[in-house]
Amino acid sequence: MARNRLRLVLIDAGFNAIDTADASSRWVPGNEGGESETIIGEWMKSRKNRDKVVIVTKVGSDMGQGRKDLSPAYVAKAAEASLRQLQVDTIDLYLSHWPDPETPYEATLGAYATLLKAGKIKSAGASNLDAEQLRAALDVSKDESLPRYDVLQPEYNLYDRNSYDGRLRDLCIAEDIGVITYFSLARGFLSGKYRGEADLGKSARGGGIKDYLNPRGFRILAALDDIAAKHKAKPAEIALAWIMQREGVTAPIASATSLGQLESLIRAASLTLSRDDVVDLDKASA
Repeated sequence: MARNRLRLVLIDAGFNAIDTADASSRWVPGNEGGESETIIGEWMKSRKNRDKVVIVTKVGSDMGQGRKDLSPAYVAKAAEASLRQLQVDTIDLYLSHWPDPETPYEATLGAYATLLKAGKIKSAGASNLDAEQLRAALDVSKDESLPRYDVLQPEYNLYDRNSYDGRLRDLCIAEDIGVITYFSLARGFLSGKYRGEADLGKSARGGGIKDYLNPRGFRILAALDDIAAKHKAKPAEIALAWIMQREGVTAPIASATSLGQLESLIRAASLTLSRDDVVDLDKASA
């Protein structure tokens, strides 16, 4: 019930993209993967709102086969499972979740070509590629006349910047690749909820926050606090606004577990940071 209400508010607020993966939520004891897609599929069916929703899902995680797998046979099988669980005829954006060193790019992209031709996906993208890997995939697409990765999903936020800023960001800008960032709030650290080790027990994600509790992390939080006070906003809203104004980013992915959190994410979309705000945040996160 709570999940359905959150999604309803999301759509009513004008947001229409929902990001998931076939591997969600395989990490929960007793789950096998596909649970998130199934919940989303049931929600769309009950609300009859498929035409209002852009579905992003992923393939390639280890689902028990013992490796990250982007082989053509596995991609075809996984796509059918996702379509069934989502209860849709087509997936709007299908992402290679992780690099698969055992499968050539032309094989995976060929599998996407088959899915595109059959109308089972509308577009293909990738997650967690570095600049060299993305460049190689783009070259194969061009040389072999295969679909290219039109979207990249990297980990990126005010704290975790090194893996995207630089060559990878430059490549995405040059090639006009859409970029949707995950962990946009650094696993919740940039919400300001975690100020010390005593706060780590506040949520199930607390264990992954400890590494952020250092001088640089506290410097970023201080800058977020100052700018949030000026805008009468919350630190998380400022952190998301920074990403949304960043050249080379199309949109951030953020999650909410309550209506209050969701309303905060919605407010972030209407925030405009000044040039000085951006300079201060860049300096704090340098």
